[in-house]
Amino acid sequence: MSKKEISYKIAFARLQEIQNLIESNQLDVDQLTTILKEATDLLKICKDKLFVVNEETKKILENLQ
Repeated sequence: MSKKEISYKIAFARLQEIQNLIESNQLDVDQLTTILKEATDLLKICKDKLFVVNEETKKILENLQ
C-alpha cells in the first residue's frame, strides 16, 4: 500500500504514535530524522485529504442553494 492509499484515520493515528514517541523521549538522535520525515509525509496526506473533503463539502452545500 502506498502512502497515498493510507486512510486519514490510520495516518492520524500514526501521527499520534509519533508524537507520543517524541514526547516520551523514546527516540534516539539517529531515529529522529527518519521519524520526522515520516511525520511530514503523514501530515501532507492528512492535509490533502482534508482539502479534498472541504472542497467536496463546499460543492455539496452550493448545490443546496
